[in-house]
Amino acid sequence: MRVLVAEDERDLNNIVCKKLTAEGYSADACYDGKEALEYIEAAEYDVIILDVMMPEMDGFELIKTVRSCGISTPVIFLTARDSVEDRIAGLDLGASDYVIKPFSLAELMARVRAVVRKSSGNATNIYEIADMTVDTATKKVVRGGKEIDLSAKEFALLEFMIRNKGVVLSREKIENNIWNFDYEGGTNAVDVYIRYLRRKIDEGFDTKLIHTVRGSGYVLREGK
Repeated sequence: MRVLVAEDERDLNNIVCKKLTAEGYSADACYDGKEALEYIEAAEYDVIILDVMMPEMDGFELIKTVRSCGISTPVIFLTARDSVEDRIAGLDLGASDYVIKPFSLAELMARVRAVVRKSSGNATNIYEIADMTVDTATKKVVRGGKEIDLSAKEFALLEFMIRNKGVVLSREKIENNIWNFDYEGGTNAVDVYIRYLRRKIDEGFDTKLIHTVRGSGYVLREGK
């Protein structure tokens, strides 16, 4: 998943981004509301973690602008403003959740997973296809009763594909979701990681799950 962290406290922003990265997410960081709006307009995010009290444009004004543009990305407010009125205002403006500082990083990660589950229509952290299960909380992948060990980036790719199973994903869409703006890798990175993933989840199984759609990209599905 790709997450935007809009928080003007740079140390806190850095801590949250490091935790997201350690969890296998792609994280972009920005430090004021106008910069956050530019990021949101330039990329597709799965979740936006948004401070309320930011310079240039506060979080409430930013979410108003984002929602007026038809962007429905889940937003988690991260703020020291803990009054009931503020929480109501944030939720009424279209936020999915409201986390009060100080907070537990583990709880924040759980809330990220929860808003993604809701937006994807999945009731749990476990996604299934054929004889494979993917647990996005424990990062555990099992196929045919056998646990499969994946790197953080391989898991991120598989998670993105299984949350969009049956949907043909272009290389550009995959790249934009799996890597952040700081990525300086090769242009064939998506193809390389698809090969890695195929070796681990498809080799040795009669039913292949990762398919190439010529001229369009890749899709995770049963059958051809």
